[in-house]
Amino acid sequence: MSVSKEKLFGLLTICRKAGRMTMGFDSVKESILTDKAKAVFLASDISAKTEKEVRFFADQKAVPVHCIDATIAEIEFSVGGKGGVIGICDEGFAKKLTELIG
Repeated sequence: MSVSKEKLFGLLTICRKAGRMTMGFDSVKESILTDKAKAVFLASDISAKTEKEVRFFADQKAVPVHCIDATIAEIEFSVGGKGGVIGICDEGFAKKLTELIG
């Protein structure tokens, strides 16, 4: 695993433990619609339909959506929760994760 992936997963894990992350389409959609999500990250192997739906809701609330170079399985193994859609509900975490993925 590359250093940047290790940093990414490390930060995602801290964010999850801090209670500032939602995982899964329904949870992330809810956090977008209630103005809690500051950024959304998508796994590389998410379906096109799910990506389209996430972008639709995120665009309504001007929430940035980013694709990360990690599969759903890699995220599950590293972060401890299954989810190809990740919502970050903290401005600081969202900014740092966005910087990490470039």
